[in-house]
Amino acid sequence: MVRETAYYDILGVKPNASPEDLKKAYRKLALQYHPDKNPNEGEKFKQISQAYEVLADAEKRQIYDEGGESAIKKGGGGGGGFSSPMDIFDMFFGGNFSSGRRRERRGKDLVHQLGVTLEELYNGAVRKLALQKSIICDKCEGRGGKKGAVEKCQTCRGNGIEVKIHMIGPGMAQQIEQVCSHCHGQGEIIAAKDRCKTCNGKKTVRDRKILEVHIEKGMRDGQKITFSGEGDQEPDLQPGDIVIVLEEIEHALFKRSKQDLVMRMPLQLVESLCGFQKVIKTLDNRDLVVTNLPGEVVKHDSFKSILGEGMPQYKNPFEKGRLIVQFQIVFPEKIPQTIVADLEKCLPPRPRVDIPIDAEECNMIDFDPEQDARNQRYSRQAYEDDDDGYHQGPRVQQCTTS
Repeated sequence: MVRETAYYDILGVKPNASPEDLKKAYRKLALQYHPDKNPNEGEKFKQISQAYEVLADAEKRQIYDEGGESAIKKGGGGGGGFSSPMDIFDMFFGGNFSSGRRRERRGKDLVHQLGVTLEELYNGAVRKLALQKSIICDKCEGRGGKKGAVEKCQTCRGNGIEVKIHMIGPGMAQQIEQVCSHCHGQGEIIAAKDRCKTCNGKKTVRDRKILEVHIEKGMRDGQKITFSGEGDQEPDLQPGDIVIVLEEIEHALFKRSKQDLVMRMPLQLVESLCGFQKVIKTLDNRDLVVTNLPGEVVKHDSFKSILGEGMPQYKNPFEKGRLIVQFQIVFPEKIPQTIVADLEKCLPPRPRVDIPIDAEECNMIDFDPEQDARNQRYSRQAYEDDDDGYHQGPRVQQCTTS
């Protein structure tokens, strides 16, 4: 008859729980409430460790069942007091946490790229992401097979690494470490007949995980969103994290520059000289009307800015940067000769040019710098190929006949 059940309740097990049940409960709760993961749950972590320390020891457990917590504190079962919660944790997890400082054995982080639009970075969004991850096999509870079926690999002595000696010369040897060929680095061997049918002895199975990724206003390209402890699970390892890296998709109109948005606005020549009104559709679907009065000439590649219409600041979305507008003047291809005289009357006069009597007439043709550079590279490459292909004797040209 159990006098008290408080320690059993802390671990979430029944009073008739087996040692395996206690280990499983402690493993789960200790990882969940470890101070490095939950700094505000130090007292809870201490209670879990004390409960496990008592119930995991057969003598102390009997004293507790008969006399309760007071009997344990009076010194029953090998002296009073409790061990350090951290010492119990380190002892249970193979000494990977010690002296209150975490030296965790944890799995690798899973990193995934997530393409996001500029609208999502501006307005914020919630995206659902489906991922595949490894989880502890429920059927065998991460053992890989039946209870007691797991044996230490004799080839590597449980280290997962075997050492081989290669003689490379008289009196000279080379020591090489490699993954154990017998246990494939696991350090354990499970007979085929005893392996778990669900995970086939691998201790983990693949599972589909749906994550809700909250994209906050003002986040940037390359910014990371971390889901702690959601990575692949492995026995006796702290799961790694799932890290989502935001990848900004190029926008058709706007380009981000820190907190500013930059856009190009094409203007016809008449608009640049005689004024205009334009409507800009913002990333949150508002319409902004911008006006330039007649007579205020807008030059090609000039800039103007609109305050407070750029990107929202991360964690402070009510503060926004600038919307910077770069004007691109679209010049007409040709002007009818019949209106040239009238157009000249509207424009400032052309500067007078004195032409020397012996000056030579010449014609200008269109020139494309990019096309010219490509032509020069092609010519240089053709010359180098011809030089490399120099050979003795005549060249043979292959012809086809029909």
